[in-house]
Amino acid sequence: MSVFHLIIFICFLLSISYLVFLTSASWCTPSAFPQQTTRQFEQRTECFWEFQEESNIWVEVKLPFDLVSCVNDNCTKVGLIDQTSKTEEEHLANGKDVSNKTKNLKMREGDLTGLEENSYTVLPLRRRMSLTKMSDTSVWVTGESGSIYERFWNGVQWVIAPHDLQISAGRAVSVLIVNQTIFAISEEGNLYQMKLTDWVELKPAFNQSTNKEAEQSSVIQMKSGTVSYDGLRVYFCTKTGLLLELSEVEPPRWENHGRPPGADVAAIADMARIRTDLVYTISSTGDLYEYDKSSRPSWKKHLQSEETDKDGSLVPLQGCMIYGLSGDHSVSLFLLTKGGKLVERRLHQRKWKWITHGSPEDHHLTSITPLLEDELKERFFSLFLTTSTGSVFEYQIPKHLGTAQEDQISEAWQNHMHPPNAKAARGIPGLKFQLGRILFALDDGRLAELHLPGLGGQNSGPTNQFNRKKLSSKYIWSILDAPESEGWNGEYCTEERGPMNCIAGIKDEPNDSGNIRSLTRRRKGTKAQQDYLSLGTSRSRLVKASEEYRFPDNWINTSFRLRLVQAGVSFFIITEAGLIFEYLYTESVWLWLRHDHSTPMRGALGNYNGSVFFVDVYGTLLIRERSNNELAWINCTAMRKGRQIIGGPPWDGMSGKLKVTAEDALFFVSKSGRLLQFSVALRKFKWKDCHNPPETKLACIIDQEVFRENIVFVVGRNGRLYQYNKVTELWHEHHQSQHLVLSRLPGTAMRPSFFSLTGSLFMLSEDGGLVEYHWNAWNGWNWVEHGTPSKDVTLVAPPSPCIKGNQLFLIGSDGNIYLRYMDQLIWRWKNCGFPQNGDGDTRDQTEMGANDRMQEVCMDNDPTANLDINLENPNDQNRKCDPKVAPTRPIPFSEDSVIFELRDGRLAEIQKVQDSKWVWQRIIGTPTSSCKGCYLTGLAS
Repeated sequence: MSVFHLIIFICFLLSISYLVFLTSASWCTPSAFPQQTTRQFEQRTECFWEFQEESNIWVEVKLPFDLVSCVNDNCTKVGLIDQTSKTEEEHLANGKDVSNKTKNLKMREGDLTGLEENSYTVLPLRRRMSLTKMSDTSVWVTGESGSIYERFWNGVQWVIAPHDLQISAGRAVSVLIVNQTIFAISEEGNLYQMKLTDWVELKPAFNQSTNKEAEQSSVIQMKSGTVSYDGLRVYFCTKTGLLLELSEVEPPRWENHGRPPGADVAAIADMARIRTDLVYTISSTGDLYEYDKSSRPSWKKHLQSEETDKDGSLVPLQGCMIYGLSGDHSVSLFLLTKGGKLVERRLHQRKWKWITHGSPEDHHLTSITPLLEDELKERFFSLFLTTSTGSVFEYQIPKHLGTAQEDQISEAWQNHMHPPNAKAARGIPGLKFQLGRILFALDDGRLAELHLPGLGGQNSGPTNQFNRKKLSSKYIWSILDAPESEGWNGEYCTEERGPMNCIAGIKDEPNDSGNIRSLTRRRKGTKAQQDYLSLGTSRSRLVKASEEYRFPDNWINTSFRLRLVQAGVSFFIITEAGLIFEYLYTESVWLWLRHDHSTPMRGALGNYNGSVFFVDVYGTLLIRERSNNELAWINCTAMRKGRQIIGGPPWDGMSGKLKVTAEDALFFVSKSGRLLQFSVALRKFKWKDCHNPPETKLACIIDQEVFRENIVFVVGRNGRLYQYNKVTELWHEHHQSQHLVLSRLPGTAMRPSFFSLTGSLFMLSEDGGLVEYHWNAWNGWNWVEHGTPSKDVTLVAPPSPCIKGNQLFLIGSDGNIYLRYMDQLIWRWKNCGFPQNGDGDTRDQTEMGANDRMQEVCMDNDPTANLDINLENPNDQNRKCDPKVAPTRPIPFSEDSVIFELRDGRLAEIQKVQDSKWVWQRIIGTPTSSCKGCYLTGLAS
């Protein structure tokens, strides 16, 4: 019976479970399903990894990260992994939850065309930028490129002095100055000390009694550091979460303070001004800790209140400590939460408490600017904070807080916005280096100064005395240029006597005639801010023209038919039929070498370290290189994230003038009009999509890092000029008049000296005229239209390479080549004809006018004297020869010679014999020319 009852009991339980299941299922009505589908995925981590097929390893990705799906070389963005802490401001960046107040604010702006389209775009984190004050005349900066430079007032003007780490040390992330000793932390976590002019690595060494956990790790990697208020010691937090102290520099004295029990040290929030051994730290989980070496236990945790816990845990960033805010003996530590709110940890009457100050509406705070010891305003403290969208807010706090005084502040948050066409870098605190003057790092790599009128700006030196009563309370912005390492135009100082001297500038000096001339280089502040436009701010849009533009069928072939490999030794030519020939000088003989491939080629797009990059008729990027004494082909488009392309960089630079770095890459234009970066350094090939300006697709590359390091200049299919910054990965549009439309052809860069940033970009306009985009330190950027050599001639091909910094060749519609050169600061035209043109009547027309002419000879008196001796009789009427110059982009052959293609398929070399005198050196027969000649050929294998 017991077994029978047990079976009955089990059946009873199963029947009850079945009824419960039916009852539960009956509640799953259709109205309940929308509640499940509307639930959103909640991201709870910021650590994501990507598998690299070429290296067969997992690599952590940097957020935000695009999720891209590729099918048959057609790639589309299907999602985005962003930072975890989403605020209302970040939802605005995705086009969601736009409040009515925000819309009304836009309407009150009045001019909607001037409103930036990306006003609510959340900026990426810049992890290498930092600002450190050494004195009122010296500010040290680490840029996003990892370079270190100093802004120094030499008595005449602000100059820039480079202090980069050695290449083997890697990139710098911060600079610390302790008792006149300068330290730098590299991205790998190594600590370096500057001794004289060199950086020397400083490795922490501990006593046996204090070594503890440090002994377990042979290498200690620094993450960040903070200098005490007395400037005599520095605290570091390591990548493993330890707190270290360097209390003495010579000789170094290190102390390891360990970490909080069950936690780590992710950032140093601040240090006490009165007690230098009291340090406040923030853990990676967002908790506040206090370290006091004189107490037991040394580590104490500050528990959060329920109110502050709603705003999220603390962000591991530097905070700001204020004394006497709510009383003579009060202490206030201002910090930020992961929700973007400002909170205060206040000690008053021996009691700690949390106070939430919040944030401006629809804004997410990301950094706090520390205060100076002597603030300008006597009644208020002003905290300056940056937001995730690049704005700067001022938060005013009355001293000795009280209810009556708090009511006196009608608007605690004041929005200083950001400089025109630029944003403050996200998460990088500003630097108050003088009263009424605050420096901020910009997201585009430059610096900006927020200052009171009359107190700051590019041309204003340190101010020691001023009348506080006459100062305005309204701040204004001034943009300060950064050096070329960041992709900008700030020139380094020199050791020469003058205003750019690195130590002491000289404002005026007499010239030979005894007159005083000013040498001080002063940029026009407003002009510098108008040169670069943020994308979406141009009022002269040509979107329709961009969409309707179609490339000619032979565009790639005429723009990239010729490519130099080695100066004076080898170059390539691509024929109309897609054959590849190399003109090679070997064993005292010139010969044509044929390189076969299964598909016809359309152009030679680049040359790096002896490897030549070609594009075939399908847009496939191929590398021709030598491997183990044999020539091989490498298909780059078949690699991961590879694309089909239509163009590349116009020039590779003369041999020996370009340095090889670990970041070397070539840029190409895809068929879809996007800029692609192809890394080639150390043969670690990798594609990267650099996108394109939102208002246009790309047509061609004007220059890659020849005119300006880390900058790629391009022309959009709308005929406007843009630039891409490799360091910040940002696009900028250059100011351009509405009537000027550029041709969709490659250009050339003219930079007379690598020690000066002065130079020009030369391009063609859509109507066949020569256009120059010139930069110098006095006037910034300026457009110059050179026009055409004569009224009945237009320019039909991209410009030649720059020769000696002041000459370049252009091909006219009449088959002649024209030299554009500068003579005594005046631009002149010179007609150099074509190789067999024996007419010595060449004209030189200056910019002064058509009547100011002079006769000069551009070619040899006997034009056939220097022609290739292997050619047949040029007077043979059966030969199909046309010696006029074809509209093919010429290439340099040496520092003093240029190669052109003739209309009959032959090549011609012109050589410089004097400053501006050129002669046709020879005509080179080619295997596919209709004008046949004698030559040697071979097959490359």
